[in-house]
Amino acid sequence: MLRIVRSLPIVMVCLLVPTQLAPEPAPTLALPANTVAILDHIYSGRRDLALPEIHQLQEQQPGQPLGYLLEAEEDWWRIWCVSAEFKYGMTMARHHKKVPSDEHYLELTTKAYNLAENKLQQRNTADMHLYAAMADALAARLYGLRAEYHATAKAGVRARENFLVALKMDPTLADAYTGLGLYNYYVDTLSVLAKAMRFLMGIPGGTKEEGFSQLERGMQEGQLSAILARFYLALNLFNYDQRYERALEVITPLTEKYPKNPMFHLMCGDLNSKLGRKQAAETCYDAAEKAVAEVPEPDCRAKIKELVGQSVQALEQK
Repeated sequence: MLRIVRSLPIVMVCLLVPTQLAPEPAPTLALPANTVAILDHIYSGRRDLALPEIHQLQEQQPGQPLGYLLEAEEDWWRIWCVSAEFKYGMTMARHHKKVPSDEHYLELTTKAYNLAENKLQQRNTADMHLYAAMADALAARLYGLRAEYHATAKAGVRARENFLVALKMDPTLADAYTGLGLYNYYVDTLSVLAKAMRFLMGIPGGTKEEGFSQLERGMQEGQLSAILARFYLALNLFNYDQRYERALEVITPLTEKYPKNPMFHLMCGDLNSKLGRKQAAETCYDAAEKAVAEVPEPDCRAKIKELVGQSVQALEQK
């Protein structure tokens, strides 16, 4: 049970994936014109650039959930950064102590969920079911990182329900496949005991194969979650399946598209280290170290310097 409630939050993922980022799909969601730019700033690690744009979007569309979802997504990567640790040869966020700043993050997810629900009371639409699901998935990430397992499971299951409704109404809504793909992947990797407890608690099951297919579609076609799907697919191939070569194929396009995000370079280095490619790993760690200067938050900047040092030291000891 510990694994399901810990895994669902991390975002509620392998088929051989292309080494380049997929071409942009035909749009399904009607998104504001600057949404892509905001997402690029988020995944570049540029909180200082993303937040003003997000706040402007919230002011322009106060009754829409998207602006609050984007701010929570942006804040999540700050939480991920300060919570990350280098352990077992890889950098990832495994635990997070409850701190006062978490409340703002949860207020954003609640705000987004309530706005989506208000819209659904006026008109039942696939996009608002998607946004409600994304709000719960964002909340579940933090609950799981804080080991609040009941809250994690509750938010994760409710997110799954809304993802399913969104797809029933609009099967082309690729971002919903990202959430379902992650959910199905994690549920199928549980131990026998955890699966039994999941059944007793009424948490729906899923299959890993289905999760792979859904996640790949989200990665290739998602308008909001394509980068997120790619990152977590690489992470889970690394962490759960030890498919290092495939994980490296998945993460490499992110290091190329977002060269100033040190977290992507750290994963690249860890994977090359696992594959015994010391020189390539050193190159990735060097890129992560150079990118530190672009990180706007002092606490995140300090953590990345620490992680780079630990990664390099582990590599030298091989």
